Amino acid sequence: MKVQGGEFVWFDGKFVKWHEAKVPIYTHALHYGTAVFEGIRGYAAKNNLYIFRLQDHMERLHRSAGIYSLSLNYSAKELANATVELLKKNKAKESCYIRPLTFVGLHGIDLNVTRDSPTHTVIITFPFAKYFKGEGIKACVSSWRRIHDSTTPPLAKAAGNYLNSILATQESRRNGYDESILLDMSGSVSEASGENIFIVRRGKIYTPYFADSALEGITRESAIAVARKMGYEVVERPIPRTELYMADEIFLTGTAAEIVPVTSLDGHIVGSGKEGPVTKSIREMYEKIVSAGDKDYMGWLTPVW
Repeated sequence: MKVQGGEFVWFDGKFVKWHEAKVPIYTHALHYGTAVFEGIRGYAAKNNLYIFRLQDHMERLHRSAGIYSLSLNYSAKELANATVELLKKNKAKESCYIRPLTFVGLHGIDLNVTRDSPTHTVIITFPFAKYFKGEGIKACVSSWRRIHDSTTPPLAKAAGNYLNSILATQESRRNGYDESILLDMSGSVSEASGENIFIVRRGKIYTPYFADSALEGITRESAIAVARKMGYEVVERPIPRTELYMADEIFLTGTAAEIVPVTSLDGHIVGSGKEGPVTKSIREMYEKIVSAGDKDYMGWLTPVW
């Protein structure tokens, strides 16, 4: 990732040069993590740049803000339009990552954040290709447990939630793995540090439901829709840790990761040790969709040019 993205960012309704987009060190979100955000992909294809499920992401940003009673002063449609205009202003032509962020500003040091607390919204874009390198990743089950709905709502894509993911990622990388998989507080599989998880057994696909502290992932939802249209049976249910070691295939889904196979878990080879046929078929269809190669899914894409 480059240190700087496009020349401009969108900040509270205005286009501001990257280096001029600054906030005070007294900003509440810097001290307490009072921010919600999204991760969105733009894909270069067919002489255009297509944003994947832009409106859906902006609507989820609003839901996350609502959970924490943060004021978001722009509608999902306004944010979607601002994203397109920002990419145009930055003359974006290559695949990119888009980061909308709403955060609490100069509120003071107290914790009583309300809808009257001052908030700001920014949209940042930068060139972005593959998150995971290679054809499969090595994962481990983390010793850290996924945050629980009774403490910090996992369904909100909130900045503070990702401290949990950072601990899990640090642990996995120290131990020589690419990614970590977290269990929920009851010991069921929840999700990876930044992705949802799916397992394949005997041709059927299983994934944890939201009650297992999983994020309501948009790529997750897309993969489910694509898999079902392709004729696969997809079941949302609790998955015990042991079932991971019995899986024929495991794959992760997320905006940054896209769809990536897990080829080993805790040193155990998953399936053949290579990307399995179910994962491959869904991944290839997903890649076709985001590159505007399937007319049935063009409604998921927003052209920039």
